[in-house]
Amino acid sequence: MTGLPGVAPAALIVDHDLPEQYLDIVEHYWRPLAHRIAEVRATLSRPIIIGVNGAQGSGKSTLCDFLARSLLPEIGLSAATLSLDDLYLSRAARERLARDVHPLFATRGVPGTHDVELGRVILDRVISGQPGEIRLPRFDKRNDDCAPIKAWPRLALPIDVFLFEGWCIGAQPRGDAALVEPINALERDEDSAGIWRRHVNRALAGAYQALFERIDLLVMLQPPSFEAVAANRALQERKLAASGAKGRTMDAAALHRFMLHYERLTRHMFAEMPARADVLFHLDDNQRPIGMTQRATTAGH
Repeated sequence: MTGLPGVAPAALIVDHDLPEQYLDIVEHYWRPLAHRIAEVRATLSRPIIIGVNGAQGSGKSTLCDFLARSLLPEIGLSAATLSLDDLYLSRAARERLARDVHPLFATRGVPGTHDVELGRVILDRVISGQPGEIRLPRFDKRNDDCAPIKAWPRLALPIDVFLFEGWCIGAQPRGDAALVEPINALERDEDSAGIWRRHVNRALAGAYQALFERIDLLVMLQPPSFEAVAANRALQERKLAASGAKGRTMDAAALHRFMLHYERLTRHMFAEMPARADVLFHLDDNQRPIGMTQRATTAGH
């Protein structure tokens, strides 16, 4: 393989406002992952889909940017990224879900609040390897709504590696018995009958599994606990507020309630996904990688 034009890791560190020491993480963790991806890609006669799972603030988007813009081009592979967040349903569609199914669906995030069919169409188009062009969706979190199609970036195909990242990428559903008891105050007070959490689980068991079946290699970024995720997310919110980002931040109470929407599935993933992830990065309390475990698998499992 010959190198493709790419951005040097040092330049990306500046772009992401990261400390210079982050180069150690790039060399010890991200570069070996790039080579693992290249090895699996070489076994296929089509583009490869990489699923990147990680809780809020775990560094998914940063990792994918280093892979797509620097490390994979270095070894001759073209790459692009799609975030599950950019597949959120429109605000109007979620308002309909909130009205027709359960009020908690007004808040984006959990399975059932994404346009899974659009994700499937995009992945299938990439996997086909046919030349052409597609648009990648974008979600405007500031307005809590889908960005207009004219703002969606164009992606020229074919491409070697497609990185599909998101907080519940690759997640599996629970058995019905595990949903009976509420796990936190949000479920106890606002979903006492279990309607919302059962609908989330059914969505995950259905269309989401069909979408995740297209993943060839599953990468997981695992923080030590849900409490560490919540604490790091709160720190991010304080930094955002300190930066003067008015209208884009939540106070402590709102953030706490928001995180409770994610708790059940996050804890479930922490318990069961490490054993089946193809590449597992162990993170410390500050969401920095401190270890890497790889499982020998074939593409597509």
